[in-house]
Amino acid sequence: MVHYKSKEEIELMRKSALLVSATLEEVAKKLKPGMTTDDIDKIVEDFIVANGAVPSFKNYKGFPKSCCISVNAEVVHGIPNSYVVQDGDIVSVDVGVLLNGFHGDSAYTFAVGNVKPEVLQLMKATKAALYKGIEKAVAGNRIGDIAHAIQEYTEKERGYGVVRELVGHGLGRHLHEDPQVPNYGKRGSGPIMKEGLVIAIEPMINLGTKDVEYMEDGWTVITRDEKPSVHFEHNVAVMKGKADLLSSFAGIEKAEAENPALTANY
Repeated sequence: MVHYKSKEEIELMRKSALLVSATLEEVAKKLKPGMTTDDIDKIVEDFIVANGAVPSFKNYKGFPKSCCISVNAEVVHGIPNSYVVQDGDIVSVDVGVLLNGFHGDSAYTFAVGNVKPEVLQLMKATKAALYKGIEKAVAGNRIGDIAHAIQEYTEKERGYGVVRELVGHGLGRHLHEDPQVPNYGKRGSGPIMKEGLVIAIEPMINLGTKDVEYMEDGWTVITRDEKPSVHFEHNVAVMKGKADLLSSFAGIEKAEAENPALTANY
């Protein structure tokens, strides 16, 4: 069942989404080689709690940590642990918060140090595809219009692998709501979007094959060919004429550019 939000509820969701953005900005300020992914998780949890919110992911269906951290060939849902971040890694950090009864959920992939040019190009294309999908999130369009825009740009034009098994989703009082928002599909297909729908759009794009598999921990998804994967995610309220972007990458990108351990200009 789809839950449409009032203007007041959307404003509450904007606060949740922007707190996620601020959390990712905090990661962008501090991320560097030598940190463990557990260290990053602590930054995330401490910041969320200090701002009066609850990490959405912690204990969600048994997930043990406060955020998902996926490195290199890991697509999504990586569990923070003792892995030490290396120069040349790409690190996807996916964060959710519960604030004022509503969830925010956004993700950003960081390039640590000297990342290979072809991986930086994948990052650039995935972020661009996210915004191409957002452009289609307007009242009267269909979910398939978002999916087609992302797939056309990444798979058809650039030959990357678009993950099928994992998709975006509705967002609100529950972390995952209807409808599902795939990153592949046909223009003009799927449910019609109406004003008040809030969705998380999150392309997961692989350098190689689209095929993925689960690791033994039951959570971490990895590319089958072990080539890198990139993940970006925004929260969007569907409106007439133009989507209302609730989350923001502006602070993250500024912090990324100011952190000498990260590569920002890709």
